[in-house]
Amino acid sequence: MFQQMYPSINHHFAYELNKDFNFSAAHYIPSEDAGKCMRTHGHTYFVNLTIVGDSLDQNGFLVNFSELKQLVHGQFDHQLLNELPAFRDVSPSTEMVARTIYEIVQDHLKQRDNHPKCAQVFVRETPTSYVKYRPEEFRNG
Repeated sequence: MFQQMYPSINHHFAYELNKDFNFSAAHYIPSEDAGKCMRTHGHTYFVNLTIVGDSLDQNGFLVNFSELKQLVHGQFDHQLLNELPAFRDVSPSTEMVARTIYEIVQDHLKQRDNHPKCAQVFVRETPTSYVKYRPEEFRNG
């Protein structure tokens, strides 16, 4: 994976963890005004998760990198996103993919004793197009 810098987030936490990974998936946008994106097509999505917190777990981790990868890669890789339960009622646009990844990751983090938070999800759909999703508490620094 290539080295890339992502937009910074202002926060007051002691630790900031970033995890990069990718997955390959197909989708289509079920709307006439989506143009050619209305047809099924695929991407290699590049994802960066930003996790923040003040406390580490018993292993000295904010969260284990492999947990984060499994949460997303394990669910999305080599899937038709439109068929996944997370997109049953919404279009799997890149914006919704980013928000859905946030929800999956944050739900997992809430169960951890050290209470880390997902501050940003960055999803690159193509070499020239990406989306950032930040929950409300991280939108205004």
